[in-house]
Amino acid sequence: MQEQANITKEKIFELYGDYLLNYGAKPKNVYLFAKENDFEEKEFYHYFSGFEQIEKEMLNHLFTKSLELASEVNSSDEVTTKEKILNAYYIFFENLTMNRSLVLSILGSHRFQSIKMLQNLRETHRKFISTLDFNEWEMIEKAKQDIRKFNEKSRQEVLWLHLVSAIEFWKKDTSPDFEKTDIFIEKTIDTGFELMDNEPLRKVFDLGKFLWKEKFKMS
Repeated sequence: MQEQANITKEKIFELYGDYLLNYGAKPKNVYLFAKENDFEEKEFYHYFSGFEQIEKEMLNHLFTKSLELASEVNSSDEVTTKEKILNAYYIFFENLTMNRSLVLSILGSHRFQSIKMLQNLRETHRKFISTLDFNEWEMIEKAKQDIRKFNEKSRQEVLWLHLVSAIEFWKKDTSPDFEKTDIFIEKTIDTGFELMDNEPLRKVFDLGKFLWKEKFKMS
């Protein structure tokens, strides 16, 4: 077998995604997957240890690429923290929509599977949130003193729950161009912090419950 030249991480993403969409299941094993695509099995392991790792990294890859695109807009000093988050999310969900069949296949119908597949993305999201200046967020400025001191880890967890909720909403969204997902994202970015202002000492996971209630209120 002649080894394919320059097999890359992105090429494996493409080949694996095509396989999932065409067959509706994972390849039987890495050896057959590599053989069918004319590269050596050992080349696969330069990037991934198995198919589950591909799936986890594919979603993270989409988010990373979205951040790169958003950075072109977010580099301006005039862009607020809220706008930076929204810009990144809107691009990310556009990328999800462009790959909707594949993303839905990876995430599955059960929430537990979705959370499992989002593990790599969670770390990238945490790093993104840590780069933002929340002192300039108008809602935070108006908040009580204890909210302004809301620790970084808790804030990261709150915003991660928000993103997961938005993804779950998008999975079930049947509106044209998934326009309700955009509304959900913007609405809950604000209402989530309003909730914290009202009850600043509540556990972070209470926000998750709030977001799910908000989802079912949307008409």
